[in-house]
Amino acid sequence: SPGLSSAGAVFILLKSALGAGLLSFPWAFGRAGGAVPALLVELGSLVFLVSGLAVLGYAAALSAQPTYQGVVRAVCGAAVGKLCEVCFLLNLFMISVALLRVVGDQLEKLCDSLYPNGTLSGVPQLPPWYVDQRFTLSALCVLVIFPLSVPREIGFQKYSSILGTLAACYLTLVIVLKYHLQAESLRLTEPPQPPRSSSWTSVFSVIPTICFGFQCHEACVAIYSSMRNQSFSHWVSVSVLSMLICLLIYSLTGVYGYLTFGEAVASDVLMSYPGNDPVVIVARLLFGVSIVTIYPIVVLLGRSVVKDLWATPKRGAVAASEAHERRSRVALTVTWMAATLGIALFVPDIGKVIELIGGISAFFIFIFPG
Repeated sequence: SPGLSSAGAVFILLKSALGAGLLSFPWAFGRAGGAVPALLVELGSLVFLVSGLAVLGYAAALSAQPTYQGVVRAVCGAAVGKLCEVCFLLNLFMISVALLRVVGDQLEKLCDSLYPNGTLSGVPQLPPWYVDQRFTLSALCVLVIFPLSVPREIGFQKYSSILGTLAACYLTLVIVLKYHLQAESLRLTEPPQPPRSSSWTSVFSVIPTICFGFQCHEACVAIYSSMRNQSFSHWVSVSVLSMLICLLIYSLTGVYGYLTFGEAVASDVLMSYPGNDPVVIVARLLFGVSIVTIYPIVVLLGRSVVKDLWATPKRGAVAASEAHERRSRVALTVTWMAATLGIALFVPDIGKVIELIGGISAFFIFIFPG
């Protein structure tokens, strides 16, 4: 029976929204032309973010469906429901690529701190082959992430989400404190200047990052269905509070990360900090471990959507054998991981992935609720 409290609903919405997208907010603020235009776009987007959550809660109450896809299918018809499933699958796939890309970045910096590129008699010393990002990320996927992704049920879901939220809050605190306390060698000698040519296109380039960062709309229907108090006004209050907390965390990270590095900030802000800083190393480890535990959950969701898309009424009537189910699960997991790892290894930076994810997320945040 429904029994989720208001505080629990807010916390789960936060867990759904806060994550790897936080790393790109300083970079997005730089692309937008500075903190002020980026914050204005963020505040404007907040109206649509909250409105989308409110509409989805209302539609979930009318349709009595427990999932986002189910609500879209019930309200908009089977064809739009299939489109929603396809978009959901693409979104999960690109999120998997982004997660592996972030892990690869953190592994690269951690290995750099262990094996710095020193020089001997003026000749650069290359690090050993086994600290190359392509090897370390592939080994991590095969030895750790794949065994965690294969099981039908994943028991650490409740812990992984908490870890992701903890990593996000810790990173925000680190960026704010580093700006105020760090030596002048890290901070820019003069305040960052906005780009010489600032246009509407550059200002609104922050929107894909906002869509990726505030993306919790796919989970909101399940959260609403589990709430003890399902009145519309109560759901709106929960949505507003969750989005305001996200706005605070994302804005602090974006503003202070941009003020620290200016236009030179990397698309993954942790890549802009020295590799041997102990405080930043903790942030890297937190994000790395949280992503290693979140990735299998994304694979689990992706497998379920693939099976829903593949299934027909005729196929659905026949129960698959245990052995066939296991083979298909392993094959789907291997294919998913190989494809996402291959893309993650060759994408130059996470910014390219986020631009694509933001475009797909717009369907869930703006188009389907509309």
